[in-house]
Amino acid sequence: MTAKRCYFSPPPGVDLSRLTGTLIVIEGPDASGRSTHIVQLTKWLEEEGYAVVHVGLRRSMLVSPELDRAKKGNVVSPRTMSLFYAADFYDQMENVLVPALQAGAVALADRYIFTLMARDLVRGAEPHWVESLYSRALVPDAVFFLKVSRETQAVRSLKARGGLDYWESGMDLRLSRDWFDCFVKYQTRLAQVFAGFQEKHGFEVVNANRSLKAIQSDLRAHLRRVLAGLKA
Repeated sequence: MTAKRCYFSPPPGVDLSRLTGTLIVIEGPDASGRSTHIVQLTKWLEEEGYAVVHVGLRRSMLVSPELDRAKKGNVVSPRTMSLFYAADFYDQMENVLVPALQAGAVALADRYIFTLMARDLVRGAEPHWVESLYSRALVPDAVFFLKVSRETQAVRSLKARGGLDYWESGMDLRLSRDWFDCFVKYQTRLAQVFAGFQEKHGFEVVNANRSLKAIQSDLRAHLRRVLAGLKA
């Protein structure tokens, strides 16, 4: 069993040797199908006999309600947004993720610190500050990145919401007055940051422009390999 690690050092009171579960991260841009695939993977893993726990963005009972209220005004500053999301992340890590891994469960993360860091960097945050902010995060056992074209992304977003999301379109950055044009420019910048993360953190890239069945088949094959390797 591979010992768990943090990027710098664990938070106070966290004994990494007791974390026997598996942390799997599904990353990818908005409308890449992450949540749908996590539902499918959860059902499959539970049928295989694994206990599954979910973490994601804006799910902390402590911070999420305040974060949602702050975002509705579309006026929160990038630094304030960063600190809100960091508080949300660490609250979930302490109260959901660490206990789940101590119990030997598989934790499926619907996005992780990589999305949070990418958003901060695109909005002008200093790389050293961003890295230090998440330095106590657990290193995942695997990260699968769902890569999707901007066109497919936009179509799926429009179908799902009937419009584009203010923050996922990067409208706060004023890259364009046109929502669709701003969406493409913002998502392109995020993709460039993720390309660097892919090389640095060893993401497994999955082509998410295909059918749900084809993508799910790839994810399960990758996950089988990871779980088998961790047991070896």
